[in-house]
Amino acid sequence: MNRFANKTVIVTGAGQGIGRAYAHAFAGEGARVVVADLDRTRAEAVADEIAGAMGVEVDVASRASAGAMVEAVLAETGAIDVLVNNAAIFSTLKMKPFEEIDAAEFDRVMAVNARGVFNCCQAVVPAMKRQGAGKIVNISSSVVLTGRPFYAHYVASKGAVVALTRALASELGAAGINVNAISPHGIVTEVSRETIREDQWDAIIAEQALKRKGSVDDMIGTTLFLASSDSDYMTGQTLNLDAGLRFV
Repeated sequence: MNRFANKTVIVTGAGQGIGRAYAHAFAGEGARVVVADLDRTRAEAVADEIAGAMGVEVDVASRASAGAMVEAVLAETGAIDVLVNNAAIFSTLKMKPFEEIDAAEFDRVMAVNARGVFNCCQAVVPAMKRQGAGKIVNISSSVVLTGRPFYAHYVASKGAVVALTRALASELGAAGINVNAISPHGIVTEVSRETIREDQWDAIIAEQALKRKGSVDDMIGTTLFLASSDSDYMTGQTLNLDAGLRFV
């Protein structure tokens, strides 16, 4: 459909997993894709897979790093039309009672998953305001409503993403900037997750209306919708991609 022809799209955490899939999907629709990742090697490797893509190293937990990323993108493309805040700490977390989560681990998860979204939004918004338009898509999680145990810091961080999405939508709407979020559940990528055994997957799927695991392909359509002109009259919303988990 080429919905993003001549559009510049930044995807954070795009060096692997869902972020990499987003990068390829936007490129397939004509976008100039910026593959942003903490791991420069991964970012450049994914960028090499996509014609015209730009690989950028960024630590989203750092406001200075997020600002440097935006400056580099603007110098190269002159505009930023879409930001997908995908970078997050999850797969490396170990499940544990909240009493055992120390302050350093809590702070690191919040710094990346919550403040990272804040930093990247703060970095791109001036350019979007100058353009009079922009789309921001934040990635939250179904754990915000299910309250999944033994991930208290992760749940809190993703709840903050939903709250921030609403606050920014209210504040930035007059500037022509749409801010929405996606709340996924049960998405399987090539990134290893040792915290869910197969018997636990069976129990999770039994609670869903759609009886299967999700794939990265299941994330693409909604993300492209929220980033495109198809969603111009939608802001401040969180769309649930959860196989009907909350209806069972």
